[in-house]
Amino acid sequence: MRRRLVVVGSTIVISSFLASCGGSGSSSDTATVVTEAPTTTVAEVVYPLTGLPVDDDAAAERPAMVVKIDNHPKARPQFGINHADIIFEENVEKLTRFAAVFHSDGSDPVGPIRSGRFQDINLLGSLNKPLFVWSGGNAKVSAAIQDSDLVDLSWTVANKDGGFTRDDERTAPHNLIAETTKLWTLAPSGAKPPAQQFVYRGVSDANASTSKDTDGVKISMDGVKVHWMWDTATKEFLRLSDDKPHMDSEDVQLAVPNVVVLEVEYSNNYSPTSKTVGSGKAYVFTNGVMYEGKWTRDDRLKPFTLTDSAGAPIKLTPGQTFVEVARAGKSAIVAPGVDPETVKYP
Repeated sequence: MRRRLVVVGSTIVISSFLASCGGSGSSSDTATVVTEAPTTTVAEVVYPLTGLPVDDDAAAERPAMVVKIDNHPKARPQFGINHADIIFEENVEKLTRFAAVFHSDGSDPVGPIRSGRFQDINLLGSLNKPLFVWSGGNAKVSAAIQDSDLVDLSWTVANKDGGFTRDDERTAPHNLIAETTKLWTLAPSGAKPPAQQFVYRGVSDANASTSKDTDGVKISMDGVKVHWMWDTATKEFLRLSDDKPHMDSEDVQLAVPNVVVLEVEYSNNYSPTSKTVGSGKAYVFTNGVMYEGKWTRDDRLKPFTLTDSAGAPIKLTPGQTFVEVARAGKSAIVAPGVDPETVKYP
């Protein structure tokens, strides 16, 4: 008996030739056994803050960067806001400010950059010691941030090494900008990338039975009326601020596949301070539907957990996410087919 091993791709073929001896004639029988070799499925590597496939290994390994971006009318249009992975909008003094989280992408320039707040320490704690880019703050806020695990890259610390400069076409204090490329070079040795913040759905995953069709939501934030409108063509939610399209410096309207509204309590600690450890009502808008559920977070170092009315995790669409850190009772859902102008801001 003679055996011959043939390997084709991942299939192993074994052939046995049986030859008989004697006389001038011969005969042979061939037995063939086909065995499939075990296959290994490699999980797709995704960015932790978007759930999208990694296309830049170096970017995936760098730390998250949070830039405090001004949202005063004189600060619009902002630089780089459409390039952030996650944007938190928080109430400050009779207006709002953005905490734009960059990881998979960056922006040169970025801004206008403004001051930090006490609430940033808890809000951003789950991002694994992110770089914190801000203009500065009063003595008490500055001391608290410098004593926290946020990596201080304020104007006075990073300065020209971080690309900080003033935009001559705008007026102070709404004209301070920087460059994320330069700022990332200032990351401390051993800085780590952030952990995943949300659960994402697969491409073929259907919307859960707890979802409801929606055309968007209107939110009364401090000093600004926010309207997120579902766009069936782009499959994203488009932002309007005070009923006008919110455009960036590249004349592109702010648009994201996911909008998360967290209803939180605010206290006044020199300025409005959100309570982002605990639990509260949540509205999640994704893939053209809305989930009414709950957010929970028992530690500032952990991400927000989002669950629907049945207690199941709410899955977001891979891509950017905008998080509204809103006061309770300040959201109005826009039902399908309803003229949004007839829906009043709470």
